[in-house]
Amino acid sequence: MFYKIENEFLTAEINDKGAELHSLKDKKSGYEYIWYGKTEIWYGQAPILFPIIGRLLDDKYRYNGTEYDMAKHGFARKMTFKALSAEKNKAVFLLESDETTLKSYPFKFKLYAEFELCGRVLKASHKVVNMNDGEMYFSLGGHPGFNCEIGDCIVFDEKETLSTETIDADSIRLSEKTPVLNDESSIEITKDIFSNDALILSGIKSKALTLKNKNGHSVHFTFGDVPYLGIWAKPGAPYVCIEPWCGVNDDRRKRDDISEKDGIVRLNEGETFDLTYTAEVN
Repeated sequence: MFYKIENEFLTAEINDKGAELHSLKDKKSGYEYIWYGKTEIWYGQAPILFPIIGRLLDDKYRYNGTEYDMAKHGFARKMTFKALSAEKNKAVFLLESDETTLKSYPFKFKLYAEFELCGRVLKASHKVVNMNDGEMYFSLGGHPGFNCEIGDCIVFDEKETLSTETIDADSIRLSEKTPVLNDESSIEITKDIFSNDALILSGIKSKALTLKNKNGHSVHFTFGDVPYLGIWAKPGAPYVCIEPWCGVNDDRRKRDDISEKDGIVRLNEGETFDLTYTAEVN
Protein backbone atom coordinates (compact mmCIF):
# COMPACT_ATOMS: atom_id res chain seq x y z
CA MET A 1 0.00 0.00 0.00
CA PHE A 2 1.22 3.49 -0.87
CA TYR A 3 1.01 6.46 1.50
CA LYS A 4 1.13 10.01 0.14
CA ILE A 5 2.45 13.10 1.91
CA GLU A 6 2.68 16.62 0.53
CA ASN A 7 3.35 20.26 1.21
CA GLU A 8 3.25 23.47 -0.84
CA PHE A 9 6.08 22.39 -3.13
CA LEU A 10 6.37 18.60 -3.19
CA THR A 11 4.52 15.32 -3.02
CA ALA A 12 6.05 12.04 -1.88
CA GLU A 13 4.76 8.48 -1.84
CA ILE A 14 6.03 5.66 0.36
CA ASN A 15 5.33 1.96 -0.11
CA ASP A 16 4.72 0.11 3.16
CA LYS A 17 6.60 -2.84 1.64
CA GLY A 18 10.11 -2.05 2.76
CA ALA A 19 9.02 1.48 3.80
CA GLU A 20 10.46 2.34 0.39
CA LEU A 21 10.29 5.83 -1.07
CA HIS A 22 8.30 5.43 -4.29
CA SER A 23 8.01 9.02 -5.54
CA LEU A 24 9.29 12.54 -4.89
CA LYS A 25 7.67 14.98 -7.27
CA ASP A 26 7.73 18.73 -7.82
CA LYS A 27 4.14 20.02 -7.78
CA LYS A 28 4.69 22.93 -10.15
CA SER A 29 6.73 21.22 -12.87
CA GLY A 30 5.55 17.66 -12.31
CA TYR A 31 9.17 16.49 -12.44
CA GLU A 32 9.78 13.12 -10.76
CA TYR A 33 13.08 12.79 -8.89
CA ILE A 34 12.88 9.13 -7.82
CA TRP A 35 13.71 6.30 -10.22
CA TYR A 36 10.50 4.62 -11.30
CA GLY A 37 11.71 1.06 -10.72
CA LYS A 38 11.58 -0.59 -14.14
CA THR A 39 11.95 -4.25 -13.24
CA GLU A 40 13.99 -5.31 -16.27
CA ILE A 41 16.65 -2.73 -15.31
CA TRP A 42 16.46 -2.50 -11.51
CA TYR A 43 13.30 -3.28 -9.58
CA GLY A 44 14.22 -1.17 -6.53
CA GLN A 45 13.66 2.52 -5.91
CA ALA A 46 14.94 3.40 -2.44
CA PRO A 47 15.29 0.26 -0.28
CA ILE A 48 16.27 0.36 3.39
CA LEU A 49 19.29 -1.86 4.03
CA PHE A 50 19.02 -3.77 7.34
CA PRO A 51 20.39 -5.71 9.20
CA ILE A 52 23.33 -6.06 6.80
CA ILE A 53 24.70 -4.04 3.91
CA GLY A 54 26.10 -5.64 0.80
CA ARG A 55 26.88 -9.34 0.72
CA LEU A 56 28.12 -11.64 3.45
CA LEU A 57 30.82 -14.17 2.62
CA ASP A 58 28.87 -17.26 1.42
CA ASP A 59 25.71 -15.37 2.53
CA LYS A 60 26.37 -16.54 6.09
CA TYR A 61 27.52 -15.18 9.44
CA ARG A 62 28.02 -16.54 12.94
CA TYR A 63 26.87 -15.26 16.33
CA ASN A 64 27.56 -16.98 19.66
CA GLY A 65 28.67 -20.14 17.87
CA THR A 66 25.57 -20.48 15.64
CA GLU A 67 25.59 -19.97 11.87
CA TYR A 68 22.85 -17.99 10.15
CA ASP A 69 21.94 -17.31 6.51
CA MET A 70 21.33 -13.76 5.33
CA ALA A 71 20.75 -12.56 1.75
CA LYS A 72 22.39 -9.46 0.26
CA HIS A 73 21.30 -6.17 1.90
CA GLY A 74 19.21 -7.96 4.54
CA PHE A 75 15.49 -8.60 4.87
CA ALA A 76 13.94 -5.22 5.76
CA ARG A 77 13.56 -4.16 2.11
CA LYS A 78 11.28 -7.16 1.43
CA MET A 79 9.10 -6.93 4.53
CA THR A 80 5.91 -4.95 5.10
CA PHE A 81 6.22 -2.16 7.64
CA LYS A 82 3.32 -1.03 9.81
CA ALA A 83 2.16 2.51 9.03
CA LEU A 84 2.03 4.25 12.42
CA SER A 85 0.90 7.59 11.04
CA ALA A 86 0.46 9.39 7.73
CA GLU A 87 -0.14 13.08 8.32
CA LYS A 88 -0.21 15.78 5.66
CA ASN A 89 3.55 16.17 5.33
CA LYS A 90 4.93 13.27 7.42
CA ALA A 91 4.60 9.47 7.55
CA VAL A 92 6.08 7.03 10.08
CA PHE A 93 6.54 3.28 9.60
CA LEU A 94 7.66 0.48 11.91
CA LEU A 95 9.18 -2.96 11.40
CA GLU A 96 9.53 -5.21 14.47
CA SER A 97 11.34 -8.49 14.92
CA ASP A 98 9.16 -11.60 14.84
CA GLU A 99 9.45 -15.37 14.54
CA THR A 100 10.45 -15.06 10.88
CA THR A 101 13.27 -12.54 11.41
CA LEU A 102 14.61 -14.40 14.46
CA LYS A 103 15.36 -17.44 12.29
CA SER A 104 17.99 -15.52 10.33
CA TYR A 105 18.77 -12.70 12.76
CA PRO A 106 18.72 -13.61 16.49
CA PHE A 107 18.07 -10.11 17.81
CA LYS A 108 14.87 -8.36 18.84
CA PHE A 109 14.53 -4.88 17.38
CA LYS A 110 12.30 -2.06 16.30
CA LEU A 111 13.16 -0.26 13.06
CA TYR A 112 11.39 3.06 12.47
CA ALA A 113 11.37 4.87 9.12
CA GLU A 114 10.09 8.44 9.02
CA PHE A 115 9.62 10.63 5.95
CA GLU A 116 8.91 14.35 6.24
CA LEU A 117 8.60 17.18 3.71
CA CYS A 118 9.95 20.55 4.85
CA GLY A 119 9.85 23.17 2.10
CA ARG A 120 11.74 21.65 -0.83
CA VAL A 121 13.48 19.10 1.39
CA LEU A 122 12.64 15.45 1.98
CA LYS A 123 13.99 14.24 5.32
CA ALA A 124 14.30 10.46 5.71
CA SER A 125 15.05 9.29 9.25
CA HIS A 126 15.74 5.73 10.35
CA LYS A 127 15.99 4.54 13.96
CA VAL A 128 16.94 1.13 15.34
CA VAL A 129 15.93 0.29 18.91
CA ASN A 130 17.63 -2.61 20.73
CA MET A 131 14.90 -4.68 22.42
CA ASN A 132 17.25 -7.39 23.72
CA ASP A 133 18.59 -8.14 27.19
CA GLY A 134 22.08 -7.54 25.85
CA GLU A 135 23.94 -6.16 22.84
CA MET A 136 22.89 -6.41 19.20
CA TYR A 137 24.90 -6.09 15.99
CA PHE A 138 23.67 -4.73 12.67
CA SER A 139 24.27 -2.50 9.67
CA LEU A 140 21.89 0.17 8.42
CA GLY A 141 21.85 2.07 5.16
CA GLY A 142 19.81 4.05 2.67
CA HIS A 143 19.68 3.30 -1.06
CA PRO A 144 17.58 6.00 -2.80
CA GLY A 145 17.72 6.04 -6.58
CA PHE A 146 17.38 9.38 -8.39
CA ASN A 147 16.56 9.92 -12.05
CA CYS A 148 19.57 11.09 -14.04
CA GLU A 149 21.20 10.74 -17.45
CA ILE A 150 24.66 9.91 -18.74
CA GLY A 151 26.72 13.10 -18.48
CA ASP A 152 25.10 14.31 -15.26
CA CYS A 153 27.47 15.00 -12.35
CA ILE A 154 27.79 14.33 -8.65
CA VAL A 155 29.59 17.22 -6.94
CA PHE A 156 30.80 16.95 -3.35
CA ASP A 157 30.62 20.04 -1.15
CA GLU A 158 34.41 19.91 -0.68
CA LYS A 159 37.35 18.76 -2.76
CA GLU A 160 38.07 15.11 -2.01
CA THR A 161 40.81 12.54 -2.48
CA LEU A 162 38.96 9.24 -2.52
CA SER A 163 39.35 5.65 -3.65
CA THR A 164 36.66 3.02 -4.04
CA GLU A 165 36.65 -0.45 -2.55
CA THR A 166 36.99 -3.09 -5.24
CA ILE A 167 34.45 -5.91 -5.20
CA ASP A 168 34.37 -9.16 -7.15
CA ALA A 169 31.55 -10.80 -9.09
CA ASP A 170 30.07 -12.09 -5.80
CA SER A 171 29.99 -8.55 -4.32
CA ILE A 172 32.78 -9.44 -1.89
CA ARG A 173 35.42 -6.78 -1.14
CA LEU A 174 38.96 -7.30 -2.41
CA SER A 175 42.13 -5.84 -0.93
CA GLU A 176 42.79 -3.45 -3.82
CA LYS A 177 41.32 0.05 -4.03
CA THR A 178 40.82 2.15 -7.15
CA PRO A 179 41.34 5.95 -7.16
CA VAL A 180 38.22 8.02 -7.88
CA LEU A 181 39.04 11.64 -6.97
CA ASN A 182 42.37 13.42 -6.45
CA ASP A 183 41.73 16.78 -4.76
CA GLU A 184 38.61 17.07 -6.89
CA SER A 185 34.91 17.39 -6.19
CA SER A 186 33.05 16.20 -9.32
CA ILE A 187 32.23 12.69 -10.56
CA GLU A 188 30.65 12.46 -14.01
CA ILE A 189 28.07 9.74 -14.59
CA THR A 190 29.33 7.80 -17.61
CA LYS A 191 27.99 4.61 -19.15
CA ASP A 192 30.98 2.66 -17.79
CA ILE A 193 31.48 4.18 -14.35
CA PHE A 194 29.65 1.31 -12.64
CA SER A 195 30.94 -1.48 -14.89
CA ASN A 196 32.75 -2.94 -11.86
CA ASP A 197 29.69 -2.41 -9.61
CA ALA A 198 29.25 0.30 -6.98
CA LEU A 199 31.68 2.97 -5.89
CA ILE A 200 32.16 2.35 -2.16
CA LEU A 201 33.81 5.41 -0.63
CA SER A 202 35.09 6.13 2.86
CA GLY A 203 37.02 8.92 4.60
CA ILE A 204 34.85 11.60 3.00
CA LYS A 205 35.32 15.17 4.27
CA SER A 206 32.06 16.47 2.80
CA LYS A 207 28.76 16.03 4.62
CA ALA A 208 26.73 16.48 1.43
CA LEU A 209 26.85 16.40 -2.36
CA THR A 210 24.74 17.64 -5.27
CA LEU A 211 23.43 15.58 -8.15
CA LYS A 212 23.37 18.03 -11.06
CA ASN A 213 21.23 17.10 -14.06
CA LYS A 214 21.82 18.48 -17.54
CA ASN A 215 18.09 19.28 -17.67
CA GLY A 216 18.55 21.88 -14.92
CA HIS A 217 17.18 19.87 -12.00
CA SER A 218 19.35 19.09 -9.01
CA VAL A 219 19.29 17.24 -5.69
CA HIS A 220 21.39 18.43 -2.76
CA PHE A 221 21.85 15.29 -0.70
CA THR A 222 23.14 15.37 2.90
CA PHE A 223 24.58 12.20 4.42
CA GLY A 224 26.48 13.52 7.45
CA ASP A 225 29.18 11.43 9.13
CA VAL A 226 28.43 7.98 7.72
CA PRO A 227 31.53 5.77 7.46
CA TYR A 228 30.73 4.65 3.90
CA LEU A 229 28.95 6.12 0.91
CA GLY A 230 27.85 3.90 -1.95
CA ILE A 231 27.17 5.32 -5.43
CA TRP A 232 25.68 2.87 -7.92
CA ALA A 233 23.48 2.16 -10.92
CA LYS A 234 23.17 -0.55 -13.49
CA PRO A 235 25.68 0.51 -16.18
CA GLY A 236 24.11 2.98 -18.58
CA ALA A 237 20.77 3.10 -16.71
CA PRO A 238 18.95 6.47 -16.30
CA TYR A 239 19.29 6.72 -12.52
CA VAL A 240 21.92 6.81 -9.80
CA CYS A 241 21.69 5.60 -6.20
CA ILE A 242 23.30 7.67 -3.45
CA GLU A 243 23.69 5.37 -0.46
CA PRO A 244 24.71 6.41 3.07
CA TRP A 245 25.96 3.24 4.75
CA CYS A 246 26.69 2.32 8.34
CA GLY A 247 28.21 -0.99 7.32
CA VAL A 248 29.88 -2.57 4.30
CA ASN A 249 30.24 -5.79 2.26
CA ASP A 250 32.32 -8.64 3.67
CA ASP A 251 35.81 -9.34 2.42
CA ARG A 252 37.27 -12.84 1.97
CA ARG A 253 38.48 -13.23 5.56
CA LYS A 254 36.60 -15.79 7.64
CA ARG A 255 35.25 -14.40 10.91
CA ASP A 256 34.06 -16.34 13.92
CA ASP A 257 31.38 -13.86 14.95
CA ILE A 258 29.36 -10.99 13.45
CA SER A 259 30.85 -8.72 16.11
CA GLU A 260 34.13 -8.93 14.14
CA LYS A 261 32.58 -7.79 10.86
CA ASP A 262 33.98 -4.61 9.27
CA GLY A 263 31.72 -1.61 9.79
CA ILE A 264 29.29 -3.43 12.09
CA VAL A 265 27.29 -1.33 14.57
CA ARG A 266 27.10 -2.52 18.20
CA LEU A 267 24.13 -1.33 20.21
CA ASN A 268 23.77 -1.93 23.94
CA GLU A 269 20.55 -2.97 25.66
CA GLY A 270 17.89 -0.27 25.43
CA GLU A 271 19.98 1.99 23.17
CA THR A 272 18.92 3.50 19.85
CA PHE A 273 20.80 4.26 16.64
CA ASP A 274 19.83 6.91 14.09
CA LEU A 275 20.59 7.39 10.42
CA THR A 276 19.16 10.41 8.58
CA TYR A 277 19.59 11.75 5.08
CA THR A 278 17.94 14.68 3.34
CA ALA A 279 17.28 15.47 -0.30
CA GLU A 280 16.69 19.10 -1.26
CA VAL A 281 15.33 19.32 -4.80
CA ASN A 282 15.52 22.28 -7.15
